[in-house]
Parts: sequence; structure tokens; C-alpha cells
Amino acid sequence: MSERPAVGPLHGLKVIEIQGLGPTPFAAMWLADMGADVVRIQRPNLKPLIPQKVDVLNRGRGFVELDLKDATDRDTARVLINRADMLIEGMRPGVMERLGLGPEVFANSNPRLIYGRMTGWGQSGPLAQAAGHDINYISITGALHAIGGVHPVPPLNLLGDFGGGGMYLVAGMLAALHAARETGKGDVVDAAITDGTVHLMAMIYSMHGAGIWADAREANLLDGGAPFYTVYECACGGHMSVGALEAKFYTELLTRLGLDDSDLPLQMDVEGWPVLRARFAERFKQKSRDEWAALLEGTDACCAPVLSLQEAPNHPHNRARNSFATLGDVSQPDAAPKLLRGTAQARAGDERAPLAIRDVLVRWPEHKHGMA
Repeated sequence: MSERPAVGPLHGLKVIEIQGLGPTPFAAMWLADMGADVVRIQRPNLKPLIPQKVDVLNRGRGFVELDLKDATDRDTARVLINRADMLIEGMRPGVMERLGLGPEVFANSNPRLIYGRMTGWGQSGPLAQAAGHDINYISITGALHAIGGVHPVPPLNLLGDFGGGGMYLVAGMLAALHAARETGKGDVVDAAITDGTVHLMAMIYSMHGAGIWADAREANLLDGGAPFYTVYECACGGHMSVGALEAKFYTELLTRLGLDDSDLPLQMDVEGWPVLRARFAERFKQKSRDEWAALLEGTDACCAPVLSLQEAPNHPHNRARNSFATLGDVSQPDAAPKLLRGTAQARAGDERAPLAIRDVLVRWPEHKHGMA
């Protein structure tokens, strides 16, 4: 596809990103997708694990090379940060302060700066200085315990890094930006993956508190315990997802599966769920995934084929909504969410060479409220 114009609802917003992993570049990618002018600071001669040309998380922006352990390069970083509206960093607590780049350094020179801090455990608490990864962070929230079967199953790193981490960082920074435009004062956003994941569990904790969610795996409506909200293997080895929670959708499911409700346990009879699951499993084994998709997808039976990473971009619904984009020769998720009047879009990054500092300074004039 052809390159699209670089416009968006956050056009004019200037963001410095301190190079990091996972939720940090994801948040920067989202801001760039929405039109922000993001410049990443990364170590000189960095050898990334994934070449930037195919690293989706690094799209939409260029980079400058600065060694933040070098005094001259730190001075240059301060100049850039003083001209930015936002900063994103994912260091362990205290590292940016030791580098002389903590938020207090910019309190007078750039008082409207939104300083976004992305960590697993947060800036405070007994685990703040401990190493960890997504699986560890979601472990103490109740979320990992609730997902899986005999053993907890990590939901990739979607729940922690990107859901509870990157998107909560973005939400907090945009909230702080709104306040800064009213008050003239920026803020420090302490985004912890643990906090965000706990927040995402709000409905589950509500159900548990009401006594309608068992503190066990595959024992509830939404965790695979219910035979009408789970995944079934088909004759071809592929799978269909079933989500017929409401009575009218459940009735539609039975009709399209050719099952007689009078021969089955009641939908909400938990004691009868093993029998119901066995009947559903037997039925789904009689056709291939694609045959079931032709019969069930798009109906009120609430069913959909489980697609692989290779298959998903070619699904008609994803194609109709332009859920995926191709930049260069790399197929990747397009920007989300879509806007009625604004333009959110995936844009290629500049992996060819570092940006010249002078070019960034020309593009980013000094703030009137402070000197760089």
C-alpha cells in the first residue's frame, strides 16, 4: 500500500522516548500512530534483537543516538527534553535521577512536561527495585491465577506489558496533558503493570465479591468453565470459539448445531456442564473449522473460527476494517481505535540512520515558558 499522510489528532505533540522494551515502545508507537512527533533516544550503535524495519513497536518515529552515561550527551538530552511536551522512560526507579534526568530537573525549565514512568512494580513498594517480567507482574494481581486449566497459562504478554502497562501509561499521560493545558503544570505518571492489571480485573473482582465467581480456573462463565463459553476442536484439528452466554444466543447455538434442548441439561445447571461439554465437543468434531465457520460465523450463535497469526490479516472482517496495514513489505496491526474525524494510522519508522540533533531542534522550537 502507498504511504499515507502523517497527520493525526495528536499532531504537534512532541514526545521524547527513552529506548526500552515492551510497554515503553508500545506506548510511544500508539502516540505516533495518533500523530505525535516522537523521537527515541537510544544508545549509539545499538544492535536490536529485531531489525527496526520489521519491529512494529518502533514504527512511526526516528531516533537520535545519545550515550546517557556521557556528560555531553546528557546535556543534549536535557535540551531535547526541555522542548518536549512528554517524556516516556522505562528504567528501574532512581536510574533517571542518577543520570541527572529525573522529573525534578525539568520542574522549572519545562514545567508543563508530562513525565511518563513505565515499570512493572511501580516507583514505590517493597518490589520496586526487583527485576521482573510480564508473567511476574500479573502473578500478584490475581489475573494469572484465574487464567488456564490445571496450571495457570500466561496470556502472552498482552495483559501485563501492553494492557496493564503501555495503555495505562498512555491514558495517564493524556489525562495529565489535559490537566496541564488547564493549569500550566505538568505531572509525573507512575504507571505500574501491577496497578494496571489489577484495574483491568475490576469486573472479575466485582463478580468474586458478589459470590458469583469461584476463585478457581475453568469454573466460571468467562474462564472456559462454561461449555457455552469456550473453544472446541473440529474435525480438521482447528478450533471454533463459542460465546453464547445469553439465553437467546444459546438457543440459536443449539438450533444451528442441530441439538435438541430437551435432551440436554439446562444451560445454567453447573452440575450438568460436563454432559453439555461432551455433547458440544462431539458435535464440533463432525465438521472442519471452516465448515463450522460457514454455518455459524456472523450469526447470533456467537461463534468464530480461531485463526492463526498467518490467517488473521486475510479474514474478510479484518480486511474490511483495515485492521492490518502493510508498510514496506511488513504486514502489521494498523492503528487503533479508529476515529470519525481524526486520522490514526500506522506509519513507517526511519531505520536508516539516526536523526541529526540540529534537525530535531529546528523542528521543536523552545517553549516560551522555559529555556532549553
